[in-house]
Amino acid sequence: MPQNSKTSAFILGVFIFIGLSTLGYLLGKAAIEYKQYDRSVTVKGLSEREYDADIVIWPIQFTATGNDLETLYNSIEKNTSRIKAFLGNNGVSTEEVTFASPAITDKSAHQYGNNAKPEFRYTAFQTVTVYTKNIKTVRSVMSSLSELGKQGIVFTGGNYQSQTEYIFTRLNEVKPEMIEEATRKAREVAGKFASDSQSKLGKIKSASQGQFSISARDKNNPHIKKVRVVSTVEYYLSD
Repeated sequence: MPQNSKTSAFILGVFIFIGLSTLGYLLGKAAIEYKQYDRSVTVKGLSEREYDADIVIWPIQFTATGNDLETLYNSIEKNTSRIKAFLGNNGVSTEEVTFASPAITDKSAHQYGNNAKPEFRYTAFQTVTVYTKNIKTVRSVMSSLSELGKQGIVFTGGNYQSQTEYIFTRLNEVKPEMIEEATRKAREVAGKFASDSQSKLGKIKSASQGQFSISARDKNNPHIKKVRVVSTVEYYLSD
């Protein structure tokens, strides 16, 4: 083989060796950096606040009994008027009060065999519903409803249909601040973890916002709502 060809082949081999060595070094360095970059920590941040409810839905239910339908309906109308007047005198406007049609039960239609005849054939259930933003007024009226009971109105309660409902409608207004707070707390936790592990906290790798939950603060204060959200954030870590 000519001398020039041997020299060219040798030079080519050197360049190929250098190139492969450099490529191997770069790939190895990239793998190490990628492994370091892939290190992460997942943390949760909580935001929990209390707000007053905005709307109250108060169903007032009462019953009436009798053996004559006309007399029974007259009794229902009379008691409904009393409730309407009582609410109006205590600061609840007529626009905030609605009246459902009375539900009448005929007990004779449900008798079987030799069952004893009931004292009253008909039982009527009537519901007067208050829907308002004036929660303070309604809660005050609730505590004085016994005044109507002394007038002979038989109120019912304890069932699902008669439960008072308090609603919080301003969730969209408080969402941004609460999400920001939850994310900030998550970063504080991640920063503490990074410091304890002698690492540096990097950028966010992934994040997910939990669902907002709204519940009564406690059973005695259902008009005070506890709003809660948990954000889950994953951060990169580096040495």
